[in-house]
This record gives sequence, C-alpha cells and structure tokens, in this order.
Amino acid sequence: MTPTEPRSSSLERGGGAAELDGSTFERLFRECARDVHGYAIALLGDRAGAEDVTAIAFERLYGARKRLDRTRGTPRAWLFSIARNAALDELRRRRRHGVDRLEPERVELEWSGSGHSLAAGQTRQADPAEAFEQAERRATVQAALLELPPREREVVLLKFHGQLSNVELARVLGISESNAGTRVHRALTTLRDTCAELARQEVA
Repeated sequence: MTPTEPRSSSLERGGGAAELDGSTFERLFRECARDVHGYAIALLGDRAGAEDVTAIAFERLYGARKRLDRTRGTPRAWLFSIARNAALDELRRRRRHGVDRLEPERVELEWSGSGHSLAAGQTRQADPAEAFEQAERRATVQAALLELPPREREVVLLKFHGQLSNVELARVLGISESNAGTRVHRALTTLRDTCAELARQEVA
C-alpha cells in the first residue's frame, strides 16, 4: 500500500508565473475532476455536496488562472488546495446549522488516468475470482479508512486522490515538508495495521 510517485503531465512542468489558457484548463478538468469529486465526497459524505465543492474548486482556480505561480506547486496541487478549503468551508457551514458530517457510502481510493488503486493497483481485466478478491480488499481498505482519525484520513485522501508530492502536500496543509512526510508515513502505517486487523476479524 505504498503510493506510487505522482504522474507527471504537461500541466505539471515548468516554473514561475503561468496562465492557464482555455485548452490547458479543459485538460486539467478532464484529468482531475473525478479525483477532486472523490476527495470531496470522502470528506463531506454526500454526492451533492461533493459536486458543489468540485464546481467551486474549478471556478476559483479559473478565476486565479492569470496569477498561478508554478514555483509554489503544480496546477493540480493548487486545485486540491482550493478544493480542501471549499470542503472545510462547507463542513463549518454544516456545523453552524447543526448538520452532522455524513459518512460516505463508499470511498474510492483511485485516480483517473493512472489505473492505480490503493486497494488493488491493477489495470488488466480480472477473472471473476480475482475480481471478488479485489472487491474484498477495496471494502477492507475503505472500512479501515473510516477508522482513521480525521487528520490522518485527510492525508491519505490528498495523497491518493491528489497525487501530491510531500512538498505539495505540505503547502496544501500549511506544514513543513518533513512534517508532511511524517504524517503520510504514520497515516499509511495506521491504515495498513487497521486493514490487517479487519482482515483478521473477518477470518475469525
């Protein structure tokens, strides 16, 4: 369950100030919309709220497209930072109105385009028995994820949905790079141990 290195694309190269033109922004939307929505639904627990956060994130990024500084992160990292802030705003709004956080029906730890998954990590078509085993592993990981403390859960979600490097993760969370690396290691260790414990409970 070790994350692969974030994939690099034409959207993530270069440095300094850079404007997202229409075609580049459209490509970013195609590459990232599913991941942002998955991240948002894992935090908020409902699809309607996640759709709103996803729309807000892209709208705000587009509004800031002329002042994007790539020395401070890739467009994808900027997008997830905006999505995180929008999701946290929504959670605060719900608390003010006495609405409890809903637990998601399903938390997908997959990202579009790469074909990888924290639970499965495979791209080829599986046979029925293998597909069943993969489904069981995904269910175990998803259950374990909900057992994590909120801070550790968010780190895992940002790492896998956002494909963020530790440097980018640190910027999104407002912490040091070393602290980000420590949080990732701790969260993944806890997740792995929880998965193992849940698997033992299923066998017993």
